[in-house]
Amino acid sequence: MIQLNNITLRRGPDPLLEGARLTVHAGSKVGLVGANGTGKSTLFALLRGEMGVDEGDVSLPADWRVAWMAQETPARPESAIDFVLDGDTALRRAEAEVAAAEASGAGERIAHAHVELENAGGYDARARAGVLLHGLGFAPTEHDRPVGEFSGGWRVRLNLARALMAPSDLLLLDEPTNHLDLETVLWLEQWLQAYQGTLILIAHDRDFLDHVAEEIVHIEHRRLNRYSGNYTAFERQRSERLAQQQALHERQQREIAHMEAFINRFRAKATKARAAQSRIKALERMERVAPAHVDSPFTFEFPPAPRAGNPLLNLDDVGLGYRQRPVLAGLRLGLAPGDRVGLLGRNGAGKSTLIQALSGDLAPLAGQIRRARQLKVGYFAQHQLEQLDAKASPVVHLQRLSPDAEPQRLRDFLGGFGFNGDQALAPVAPFSGGEKARLVLAMLVWQAPNLLLLDEPTNHLDLEMRHALNLALQGFEGAVVVVSHDRYLLESTVADYWLVADGQVTPFDGDLDDYRRWLARDERQKRRQARAGSSVETPPPAPAAAGRGRQARRAQRQAVADAKAALRPARRRVDQAVEALERLDQALADLEGQLADPALYQDEGNDRLQALLKEQGQLRQARDAAEAEWMAAEASLEAAESEAADQARA
Repeated sequence: MIQLNNITLRRGPDPLLEGARLTVHAGSKVGLVGANGTGKSTLFALLRGEMGVDEGDVSLPADWRVAWMAQETPARPESAIDFVLDGDTALRRAEAEVAAAEASGAGERIAHAHVELENAGGYDARARAGVLLHGLGFAPTEHDRPVGEFSGGWRVRLNLARALMAPSDLLLLDEPTNHLDLETVLWLEQWLQAYQGTLILIAHDRDFLDHVAEEIVHIEHRRLNRYSGNYTAFERQRSERLAQQQALHERQQREIAHMEAFINRFRAKATKARAAQSRIKALERMERVAPAHVDSPFTFEFPPAPRAGNPLLNLDDVGLGYRQRPVLAGLRLGLAPGDRVGLLGRNGAGKSTLIQALSGDLAPLAGQIRRARQLKVGYFAQHQLEQLDAKASPVVHLQRLSPDAEPQRLRDFLGGFGFNGDQALAPVAPFSGGEKARLVLAMLVWQAPNLLLLDEPTNHLDLEMRHALNLALQGFEGAVVVVSHDRYLLESTVADYWLVADGQVTPFDGDLDDYRRWLARDERQKRRQARAGSSVETPPPAPAAAGRGRQARRAQRQAVADAKAALRPARRRVDQAVEALERLDQALADLEGQLADPALYQDEGNDRLQALLKEQGQLRQARDAAEAEWMAAEASLEAAESEAADQARA
């Protein structure tokens, strides 16, 4: 286990931690949270052995293998899959020893080298690396692309894959969900749930922490405060302590009133019982945990949305794409004032393309987009962070939008976004990604839009700022279209979903749990189609060379037959896993149909409601286990197919 005894850590003259204590038991999954600058990344550097404590003692098992996710990757020439395999240093040493042994011609050394390679998992390593890359969104055709050809966000994913590839007893992940889409976040969540070592995780995605972390360590007042349970449990425990402070009561009540107003407006507008119940429950959960954020440094709200025509936007048989290459086609969609839409779909399906078209930044290839008079769009995208004037201050950025505004009014407004004192007047060049994102949001809110288009708005934002954004969006009276991997943001601010898939955009009848099941079914279907579309289950043998004779051809046919026979157990395991998963999917769907009954939420139905909710929790746990088994079965099958292909080529 890890033990920190009365440690003091400094970066500069002031201590980040002082007299801090913490014990982390082997196999624990810990979420590390705290305001920016409190020492989370510094604590990681300590655990990596890159720095020592100023005072106190640190105890870490000497034989533990520590893996972590690098924050930057230069433009390197090796392929993506080789970069990931390099994360397993034991594997690379074993491969080097095999090469050296075979070059020496020493039989005993060769035998020992191959045993070590097998112990290092060398014979299925490439397949395991391929599974990681696939899970993190890399297409098979990209596995052999040089690392240097990928953008910064995709290199972050490669760093994550490399960390997951390394055998480890302690895994340190610092913001692993940044630059991931929702589908990849769901995959990573499952991978980490199955991880057998000790995990310490820094993340600003509360749902991700809820599903992965089993305890929370909160850095506050230079101490390490441990809370049992996930992030929601931490918020509840901390809020109970903070709620005792009378000075915070009034602000808490204002936030609860804010949320109740949104719930009432949303309840009256929702047309789908199950979707309505799902989101109302999310907002009710938010009401209970809100006091944990009453000391947040961020507080802001959107001004009243200007009135505009209905519909705000109308897409008439619209086609979208780039350089005459279509991405989406035949779109017939409309947005009315007050609509709240979340876009779902795999990476590359066209979500950002649609957002750009709605904003007016991308002209349609076909059809027409009609915009209401008085439409005022507020558009947030990651590229806008780089378009800020590095030499200008936050105040100057707002003055350029409103030259006649009083400077003090601008400074008061920026204070709600955490730009206080001299920082409001300082150039933005040295600002962090989170600070730049807050400034872009401040500029967007200042302009009083009636249509908000948000493309991954929570990237770089910490938990407190995400909470403030949630509250502000609940009070926003205009229309919202959002792409986000933050499930809590979607659940608490969105009323309807559109699914972007196969070149189309269609309404999605369900919530995020339904979408997760849709993803799993879609993935299984694609794998089945891929296998069914292959005319030969294993690569065909090379033509027999002249003179090889009947015996050689017979041996080759037998080898192919043996390879096919070896695949049958792996395929049977996949089929059984798929059947189990589909049974549980259906059971969950039937149960959630029962939970949509409004009578359940009356007092007299409370006992049955509690029983159904308990059964739902059990089914979800069983489904998660079944999905993990399916993923393991698919990985095993891919490894077996790869081995069979090698044998057929030999």
